[in-house]
Amino acid sequence: MRKFELIAPCHFGMEALLKREIDDLGYDITEVADGRVTFFGDEEALCRGNIFLRTAERILIKVGSFHAVSYEELFQGTKALPWEEYIPADGKFWVAKAASVKSGLFSPSDIQSVMKKAMVERLKEVYHVSWFPEEGARFPIRVFLMKDQVTVGLDSTGESLHKRGYRKLVAQAPIAENLAAALIMLTPWNGSRILVDPFCGSGTIPIEAAMMAAGMAPGMRRSFTAQDWPGIVGPGVWRDAREEAEEQVDLQVKPEIQGYDIDDHMVSIARENARLAGVEHMIHFQRRDVRELSHPKKYGFIITNPPYGERLHDRENMPELYKVIGERFRMLDSWSMYLISAYENAERDIEQKSSKNRKLYNGMMKAYFYQYPGARPPKDRR
Repeated sequence: MRKFELIAPCHFGMEALLKREIDDLGYDITEVADGRVTFFGDEEALCRGNIFLRTAERILIKVGSFHAVSYEELFQGTKALPWEEYIPADGKFWVAKAASVKSGLFSPSDIQSVMKKAMVERLKEVYHVSWFPEEGARFPIRVFLMKDQVTVGLDSTGESLHKRGYRKLVAQAPIAENLAAALIMLTPWNGSRILVDPFCGSGTIPIEAAMMAAGMAPGMRRSFTAQDWPGIVGPGVWRDAREEAEEQVDLQVKPEIQGYDIDDHMVSIARENARLAGVEHMIHFQRRDVRELSHPKKYGFIITNPPYGERLHDRENMPELYKVIGERFRMLDSWSMYLISAYENAERDIEQKSSKNRKLYNGMMKAYFYQYPGARPPKDRR
């Protein structure tokens, strides 16, 4: 099989989680940088990465890297890359995104334009043509510039991996599926423990938890750009990766997962999304105010993404809301709470300092993941 160096971008702060996932898949990691993990793999690794990784944004094939401080160097460096090894004569290719940090070249549109021209020049010489119809498979390119070092990747994913395919309906401020999965993975929760999300919105956290409990790979029900690249990844490799994913699913598991929301409409949306994900039978959704949060059992988990007060008319309600969150949590004997929030007074109004907090980004918004671990259940001595 053909060997690649693959790049998996992720949310800032999630690199260690993604590294662990890639390790678990059995691939050799070459670099962990801010917002991405690079690893070696073959065609199978590309397919399995897209289908199995919960915290990645996408999987890129690293085409190459070079130093550039001028647009002429960017042009020549891009032209020197072996584009013909990936893009056929009828391929549609473009620089879908350019990101620049601490580099002399910082205009995304100029970077994209110069690189496209360089790719065209290279492929014109290779294919002996004067123009390209670009009517075939799509080959989106992504480029990162960091301190004048240019890293170029071919996007095998297409729509971001956070789009699992089940969330057709969303809340006003939804949490991305890969971030929701990462939050769960940052806790000790497993499918044998109770999980409650009292601000479930469109149901993302409960659904991601149910998928984990059932061993459902996040990308098993969606398509990827690289499926149209038979010259790079054969259809049989995709088929084998999907069959591997199907074999791991156990729909007989019965996790105790609950999602509450104050809005009846959101509860209906959450139920429909869970149905589309194939996990509706594993989650109990209910209209319930956080003031009514209670549970008769011990050692459960609250994992949630409450309102942050980002809309002006909501801000005055935040102190009372977070006070209620703290009060209800303290009434749950031996429970743990894990809460992501960009509300700056979250700990103060919960009236309890977290054991640990972790800076994360929810979209472009800086947030903190507040961690309140509870007692562990006693081990079964039978």
